[in-house]
Amino acid sequence: MSTINRKAIRAKVHRRIRRKLSGTTTRPRLAVCFSNRHVYAQIIDDTVGKTICCASTMDATIADPSKLANCATATKVGALIAERALAANVTEVVFDRGGFKFCGKVKALADAAREAGLKF
Repeated sequence: MSTINRKAIRAKVHRRIRRKLSGTTTRPRLAVCFSNRHVYAQIIDDTVGKTICCASTMDATIADPSKLANCATATKVGALIAERALAANVTEVVFDRGGFKFCGKVKALADAAREAGLKF
């Protein structure tokens, strides 16, 4: 019998979420992912399987080696992904929280993206 850890539970929740939502050409999917060190966000068109734009804490404009993945860096990534999405003519997205709870870093990223002009 195998033990279930947090990573497996998050993956199971993410699979359940992905069954219900999908990005289209008119309304692509904003997918977020967090590690202990970095915050990642992508806008994906699932009909063709293509990433329209992406942002992360590894970008030169955000990168700070002393910072870990926290609410402040998630806010910066949210603003950057919204800026890049608007430059790519994407105004509406479907938010994919990636199995993470909608609080803390996830909420900070979503709120920053909304304030910068994305609708979801």
